[in-house]
Amino acid sequence: MQLIEKAPAKINLGLDTPYHHQDGAEEWNMVMTSVDLADYVEIQTLTKHKRIRVASDSGFLPNDQRNLAYQAAHLLQTKFNVGEGVNIRIKKNIPVAAGLGGGSSDAAAVLRGLNQLWDLGLSWQELAELGLQIDSDVPYCVYGRTAHVRGRGERITPLSKLPAAWVVLAKPKVSVSTPSILQQIRYDDLEHPDIDSLLKAVRDQDIEEMCAVMGNVLEPLTAHRYPEITQLKQQMMKFGADAAQMSGTGPTVFGLCSKQSRAQRVFNGMKGFCREVYLVRPLP
Repeated sequence: MQLIEKAPAKINLGLDTPYHHQDGAEEWNMVMTSVDLADYVEIQTLTKHKRIRVASDSGFLPNDQRNLAYQAAHLLQTKFNVGEGVNIRIKKNIPVAAGLGGGSSDAAAVLRGLNQLWDLGLSWQELAELGLQIDSDVPYCVYGRTAHVRGRGERITPLSKLPAAWVVLAKPKVSVSTPSILQQIRYDDLEHPDIDSLLKAVRDQDIEEMCAVMGNVLEPLTAHRYPEITQLKQQMMKFGADAAQMSGTGPTVFGLCSKQSRAQRVFNGMKGFCREVYLVRPLP
């Protein structure tokens, strides 16, 4: 038995961490949405053995226990004592180590797919709670729709779809290590974005207000190490984006545009500054 799951990229319209827990894990307060840049994950169950195999068309992904899709399959296989193995093939379209949640989305796709193929009967909330054992972005990626994300990443409150918008993604050549950025957090020095106002703007379908109150508390930390991020933001705004911001821990910068013609102009302009540029729409 086999199926193909779509694994869309995510962006952080708002990202804040108000404090960290005693074990060092961050408390998150985020507004996230998914866009129509996606990996495709083919999942095939195997009855003759319990081996888990992962392959992809990217030379940058590990195919062993370090791969989050592998970890997702292993987690379900062991927790529910499944006697079957699985072949996982990932067609990569999302840049790796980009702040777009590609690995987490692949893992979430495996959780959703094996939940069907192995007839586990788990709800999305149950899959999200399991996904937290893999990575803090996996619970959101299980849902893959605009949501308010809290806790360690497992408290997902779906929101209404975004107002009509276009998104330009630009990833510089650098790759960012999320743990290295999180280690730099000094909570007394952070400038926290107004997540409540952002949530209200999403609910009100007010894209102008959304653009005004978006924010990513981690952006100054990553941009200090990689000045390319600030340069890309400035170029996006120069070409006409309504707002520009880093996604996740970076380094990808996204520009939000209320008009397609403006988004196309930003996209065309950014191609002169960055090799990996994408023009996408938020998923409904």
